[in-house]
Amino acid sequence: MMKIKKIFFGIWIGLFATGAAFAGNLFFDDEPIQDGLNVVEMSRGFADIYEKLDGVSWGGKSINVAIESLENLHQNAHIAATDERVVLVWGDTIIANYPRPAARDWNAFGEITTALVLKLREHDQNLAMANDSEIYRAVVDGLMRGIDESGRYIYSQDASITNDGRILTSVGIEGMRDERGNFRVLGVYKGSPADNAGVSAGDLIGEINGTLVSDLADSALAAMMSGFNSGTLKMTLMTPSGTRRIVVRRATIVIADADIVFMDDANGGILQIIVNRVSTNAASIVAEALSKHKNLSGVILDLRSANGDDERAAAKLAGLFIGPHPIMRVVETARDEVEVIPAGEAVTNAPVVVVVSNMTKGTAEAIANSFYENGRGVLIGTPTAGVARIASRLQLDDGGVLELMNKSVKTGSGKIIDRRGVFPLVCLSNIRTTSQQSAFFLNVINNDFRAHDYNRDANVNAESVRHGCPTITSGEDEDMVALSVAVKILTDAKVYSRLLNFE
Repeated sequence: MMKIKKIFFGIWIGLFATGAAFAGNLFFDDEPIQDGLNVVEMSRGFADIYEKLDGVSWGGKSINVAIESLENLHQNAHIAATDERVVLVWGDTIIANYPRPAARDWNAFGEITTALVLKLREHDQNLAMANDSEIYRAVVDGLMRGIDESGRYIYSQDASITNDGRILTSVGIEGMRDERGNFRVLGVYKGSPADNAGVSAGDLIGEINGTLVSDLADSALAAMMSGFNSGTLKMTLMTPSGTRRIVVRRATIVIADADIVFMDDANGGILQIIVNRVSTNAASIVAEALSKHKNLSGVILDLRSANGDDERAAAKLAGLFIGPHPIMRVVETARDEVEVIPAGEAVTNAPVVVVVSNMTKGTAEAIANSFYENGRGVLIGTPTAGVARIASRLQLDDGGVLELMNKSVKTGSGKIIDRRGVFPLVCLSNIRTTSQQSAFFLNVINNDFRAHDYNRDANVNAESVRHGCPTITSGEDEDMVALSVAVKILTDAKVYSRLLNFE
C-alpha cells in the first residue's frame, strides 16, 4: 500500500495538470458499443445502483468505497478515489485517471465505472472474454462486497418451464466447475432457495450432502442443482469471508413463502408449517391453515431454512402463537432500538415444537427465540446462524435487487443474538438413531434429562456450543430426525411439559 501511495502522490501534480476536466459524457448513445460491450446500457445500470444506494445508510461509508472495490476484480488492480480524482493503477503503472464527478452526478459516476472496466479488460484476459451480463454481475457483486461484506446483487430470471408444462425445480444457482472440480457460483436468481440462503456470485461449493463436488459426476451435480423433484441439500460454501455450511431445498424458483402439511391423528392432528421466508404472505398462509385446523394436537414450526427482512411480517407470524408480547428489537445505524410487538391476540394455544438449524437467520432467529422467551414452544435442532441482521433490499431498473445487511436484530428482551445465535434445548445431531432417540426420551420421562440451557448463559462461547451440537451433513437425514423427534414430543404430553418447563 505504501508503494501505491508513493506512485499516486509522486506524480499527482502531473496527473492533475494533464487530466482533462470532467466535461460532458464519456459515452454517447450513437456509439453504444465499445470493445464489444454496450457501454451506454452498462453505465446506466451502474448509475441506477449508485442512486439507489444513496437512499440508504452505508454504515458511514462513501461512494469512494464502492468505486475502489472494483480493484477486487484482479489482484494487480488498485484504485484510489479522492475528492478530486479517480485513478486506476495496474501493478506499478497508472492506466486510467479521471476527474471525480460532481456530488450525486450518478450518470457520471456510472460512466467512470464503465470506463474503469474497459481499462481493466485491456489487462485481464478473463474480463476480456466475459460478456456484458457476466461483467455486470461481477462488478456489481464487487461493489456490494466493498460497501458491506454481506452485501449482494441478485439478478432476476423467470422460472424455466419445460415443453410438457412442468416447472423445472432448482436451487437457483448458475455456475461452472473450476480447475479443482469445485462448483463456482456465477449468479443467483432472485427469490430462489439459494438467494434465501445468502449464496453470492464468486462463492465455491465444495461439498453437497457430505460428498465432495469434485467426486460428483457432471450428471449427478446437474440433478442436484435442478430437476423435477424437490429435496433438501446440505452445501459447504467457500466464500471470501470463510467457509459456511448452508441448507437449500430444491424447489421451483417461485417458491412458496410457507408450505403446510397436515398429519391426521386421533387427537386433532399435527400441523407441520415449513417457513421458507418470513413474509406477510407466509403469515397469511399460516393464519389460513390455523383457521382451517382449529383443534390441533400440536404444531411443528420448521424454521430450518427460514430468513427474512420484514420485522412487521415476523410480528404477524409469531403473534399467531404468542400474542401481544415483544418479538424482537430492530437496531438501525445511529438510531434507537425499535421494539416489535404483534398487534393481535394469539389464534391457537396448541403445543408447538420449533425446529431450527444453522440456516435459521435474520428475523427467523428472533421468532425462534420469542417462542423460547415466552415459554410457548420447545426448540429443537442445531444452533441458528447467528446472523441476526436484516437487509434493505433495493429494486433496480433491470429487475435485480441490491441487498445491504444494515440492520441488526435483538431478542424481545433486548439480548444480542447476532454473531451468537439461538440454541435448541434438544440437539438433533446428538440423537439421530432410533436407539439414541429412545434413550433420550426415556431420560426425559424419568426426569434424568441432563442438559444445559445455553440461551440463559450470556458468557457461553457460541462456537463451543456449535462444536458440541454440529450441523447434520445430509439434508435427508435431518428431515427424518426432525420430524420423528418433533412428533414424539407433541404426542407425549409428559415429554412436552418436561421440555417446555426445563430449568
